[in-house]
Amino acid sequence: MAIQLSGPPPGMPGARVDVRLLQTRSRAMLAELGYGDSELSIALVDDAEIRRLNGEWRGKKRSTDVLSFSLLEGEGTRHRGKLLGDVVISVETAARQAAARHRGLDEEIGRLVVHGLLHILGHDHEHAADAKIMVAEQRRLWRAVG
Repeated sequence: MAIQLSGPPPGMPGARVDVRLLQTRSRAMLAELGYGDSELSIALVDDAEIRRLNGEWRGKKRSTDVLSFSLLEGEGTRHRGKLLGDVVISVETAARQAAARHRGLDEEIGRLVVHGLLHILGHDHEHAADAKIMVAEQRRLWRAVG
């Protein structure tokens, strides 16, 4: 299994992310979910980049913490190989959330990878029943790898 990691952007304040820990946790997540032979791309970006992506792909011209781009559905599925998709995380937003939640940045980013990966695999939280299932799966997965 492979984790393709890019970022965080150089010089970003508070961008001290333990990339080895992130890769280890991400591999453990894939294994726990039964995707041990799959690949995942994780991009650590700044607020400006995630705002651009959120506007382009979701029509929301604001920053967010995490975006997911699944390759398990849509036009490119037959060309994806082992790649499940991309998780894009704003390190700036994650740092603010970590401080507000009294967590370390590495924990917050790990939890955002869990959230993004579950979206890639088809989980959603638009409806209360779906949100309940997704939250339970997030907690289970974090306990297994956190």
